[in-house]
Amino acid sequence: MAMASKIRIFLIGKNMKIKDLAQMLGYSGNNLSNKLRDDNFSEKELRKIAELLDCDFDATFTLRDTGKVI
Repeated sequence: MAMASKIRIFLIGKNMKIKDLAQMLGYSGNNLSNKLRDDNFSEKELRKIAELLDCDFDATFTLRDTGKVI
């Protein structure tokens, strides 16, 4: 599942709109909408969004052949 989809799910769960999160991030609503459309977030942005939505963000790599998480 794309990060943008996950963010949208969290927003729905928190009863928030995109413009609410955009304001919290200091972005324009259009800027955040474009980032969601393109699924274009830096790790720093994802960590900030997680902090604002009161959840954890863990970036990992998982080897496909063994399932080992790095």
